[in-house]
Amino acid sequence: MTLENIYKLYLNHPTICTDTRKLTEGCLFFALKGDNFNGNLFAKQALEQGAAYVVIDEEIEGRDERFILVQNVLETLQKLATYHREQLNLPLIAIVGSNGKTSTKELVSSVLQQKFSVLSTPGNLNNHIGLPLTLLQLTNTHQIAVIEMGANHEKENAFLCEIAKPSCGIVTNNGKDHLEGFGSIEGVIRSNSELFVYLEKTNGLAFVNGNDAVLMSESAKVKNRKIYQQSAAENIGSDRLILAPTQLQPNIVFTYQNQNIQSSLSGDYNFDNILAAISIGKYFGLNPTQIKNGIESYKPKNLRSEWIKKEHNSIFLDAYNANPSSMELSIKNFVAMPGENKILCLGDMFELGKYEAEEHQNMVHFCLNLGLKNVLLVGKAFAKTEAPYLKFSETQEAANYIKDAKFSNCTFFLKGSRGMKMECLVEVIS
Repeated sequence: MTLENIYKLYLNHPTICTDTRKLTEGCLFFALKGDNFNGNLFAKQALEQGAAYVVIDEEIEGRDERFILVQNVLETLQKLATYHREQLNLPLIAIVGSNGKTSTKELVSSVLQQKFSVLSTPGNLNNHIGLPLTLLQLTNTHQIAVIEMGANHEKENAFLCEIAKPSCGIVTNNGKDHLEGFGSIEGVIRSNSELFVYLEKTNGLAFVNGNDAVLMSESAKVKNRKIYQQSAAENIGSDRLILAPTQLQPNIVFTYQNQNIQSSLSGDYNFDNILAAISIGKYFGLNPTQIKNGIESYKPKNLRSEWIKKEHNSIFLDAYNANPSSMELSIKNFVAMPGENKILCLGDMFELGKYEAEEHQNMVHFCLNLGLKNVLLVGKAFAKTEAPYLKFSETQEAANYIKDAKFSNCTFFLKGSRGMKMECLVEVIS
């Protein structure tokens, strides 16, 4: 069956499912394969549960016209998503980078929603599977798409750009994320800059942090750029947005076009994310009041920069993920915040490859240089460091210690890679 014919089926059955446990009646079921699963084995079950058609890439005994046999299910899903995106003449903003992608995506979406119907990447559907699933949620009712793209090796962002066909985009920053896959910080920079290469090739538009010399250099060949940056010398021109915060802690406060704006976020790195959202909102014609409403209505969630008040303690939960760059920024931000008896709970940082031991020891030195005394190190990598801090090999061990210690009037900071599940500590902090 041709891609065009599959697309006709999709238009009649626009819900895509890849998991029989979450199947919707009347959907198209794509039988994806992975290292530990084979969706072809569940194709018949999907039909029994109400799927209209199943897309498979293995022969199945007794198949009828409801079984669509293709060479590769994943490639078909990706090509279908691209074909669908190309039918919709709408701006698509790609967001890549080492840190702050999701916060920036949420801020940009919150701002643009004040004027437009926006589709933004749900959850963490930002890889070679999640991206096409996101694109296939686009409908004729959407006016703008805000798409997060996550990569862990070189050439992946370039590949994702070919799927999503962004008309504009932003690289939030370059940091020490996924070093195991990228090999080095230079590999990270090359990977993130693949978005700039695509925008240069397609005459797209790049939004660029003017305070970041590397991003300015890497994006120099992109003909169309909008610059945003932090500086006391305010300038709100057509090609450059320059603002300074009047307050960064405990929350960001600033003035934009005579609008006093109070964000629920804190820290200068989050002000960069806010500036990106303002720059994008301004480009798409939002007025200052709409931009203010968009920034102020965004509330941190999903384990990112969340404040949690318990009966006897406060918690700053920033435990969705971690790498050396994001952890340092978040620690500095937490240290600058008001709060009593601060206790840092730091979980292992994953996917660092040969840099694992070095980067975890560097994080210990970073804490020592800040004069931090109350630090709990959680995970096997932190357990191997030389540190004058309490160490726990597993998150549960740390949870048992905190539960027994019965802390009171303390302010906790929780951060670690996703696999550490540092949010589990919230339950035992009274």
